[in-house]
Amino acid sequence: MEKVVAALWVPPGETREAYGARLLETLPQALVSAGASRVRLNIRDATVAPGEALVQQWQAPQQAAVAQFWMPSANARFRGEVDVALAAHSAWFAAWLVCESEIIPNTAHPCSANVSPGKQLGEIPERTWGWSQASFISFRPDLSREAAIAHWHSHHTRVAIETQANFEYVQNLIVRPLTENAPAYSAFVEECFPINALSEPEAFFDAVGNPAKFKANLDAMMDSCHAFLDFTRNDIIPTSQFDFAQRLRPSGLT
Repeated sequence: MEKVVAALWVPPGETREAYGARLLETLPQALVSAGASRVRLNIRDATVAPGEALVQQWQAPQQAAVAQFWMPSANARFRGEVDVALAAHSAWFAAWLVCESEIIPNTAHPCSANVSPGKQLGEIPERTWGWSQASFISFRPDLSREAAIAHWHSHHTRVAIETQANFEYVQNLIVRPLTENAPAYSAFVEECFPINALSEPEAFFDAVGNPAKFKANLDAMMDSCHAFLDFTRNDIIPTSQFDFAQRLRPSGLT
């Protein structure tokens, strides 16, 4: 199985809110019908609007949503129907093959807990508790890929765990682009936080009521990020996470 991450751009004239709602209604089933599985959508919606100050932007316009899913093979000859589904749900899209590393699994607020017992298979699940920071990141050009990955995995991962209030942390190293003209990111990272971390830096850095801890955590994070990231080529957006892994089946809704 191979994992694919796709960034989606909103069509001209469609509001971000309307676009997100349309994606939730029809894209997951379209992807599953095309051969994908374990679909997850990250949507920029009104719930995460208080986190606009956290946005880092390289692409203009910036992506409005992210689709994550798995396929038996992401090779082009087997991906045709998936690409058609993504194209039908975006002004344009970019996709990458990634290698996933689940650093902190979401056991505190699992997605399965967000599905009410009365809901039917195929219905839109409730959004995951809190919010998800969806980060398309690029390594510093003056570092070799090997050196950047070594810092990310051997040092930065520990810093991210120890200095933040993240309850889910997934690293996706980009193996190769799957679409022409895809932005040259190095990785895609998803981290979930409590909702107040959207607008309260102390909550983001797990230091509410502790100024000294907040400064220490912030400084450690910034020092580590600057050691391997190119801040001019990152797209980082706050999103609502919707996980359809247990909601859809290849045969359709039942």
